Amino acid sequence: MAGEHILVVEDEPAVARGLLYGLKNEGFVTYWAENGQAALDIAHDKDVQLILLDIRLPDISGFDVCRQLRAEGKRQPIIMLTASDDEVDKVLGLELGADDYVVKPYSLREVISRIRAMLRRAYGELATGAEPEKLSFGNIVIDVNRLQVQRNDQPINLTPTEFRLLRYLVSNPDRPISRDTLIEMVWGYGSDIGDDRTIDVHIRHLREKLEDDPTNPRWLLTVRGFGYKFRPDIAKS
Repeated sequence: MAGEHILVVEDEPAVARGLLYGLKNEGFVTYWAENGQAALDIAHDKDVQLILLDIRLPDISGFDVCRQLRAEGKRQPIIMLTASDDEVDKVLGLELGADDYVVKPYSLREVISRIRAMLRRAYGELATGAEPEKLSFGNIVIDVNRLQVQRNDQPINLTPTEFRLLRYLVSNPDRPISRDTLIEMVWGYGSDIGDDRTIDVHIRHLREKLEDDPTNPRWLLTVRGFGYKFRPDIAKS
């Protein structure tokens, strides 16, 4: 990977300069936004592959930026930066569509490692050169190579993390998968948000987007006290 466009949203100039310098040295193209509105403007105008988003901004919060981008159907990975290790912050970020979390103080090496891992997981499938592969169940079609999901022939906006989680479950039908295994397979590294609640939030989001009745799911089933499994057989009509 080289030359990916990264948007850094950080209101402290000294912190931003350090991030921008390090990212440029790694071959990334960078943009800097000092506040939430500037971040939204750049995300709309530029081809950005990943957003590094501070939560505490002088105008609108990083949570609000994340919420608006996801509501507009923006799917690029969002890594949130926070000075707080509070569980409430992490859960709220997940609820709004964040893909990963980095808690300050952090090392530049850690941030770059997270960015590379997230880009690889979000876009790596596109570079395989394989023939288009599609997975389907009920009224859902997953285009693996294009990273697209349709329901009743209408596109469904999934975040990169939601897409990876869905793909993994659907690729392992009728197999109970523990939360720990899902965390390892979807994130693949020591994420600050890699806990049971992380998986539960993403599964709920998938159910809300794909199930006719999210409170009584047909496909994405809970294995009580263990994890989740995908059941395609009960989706047949």
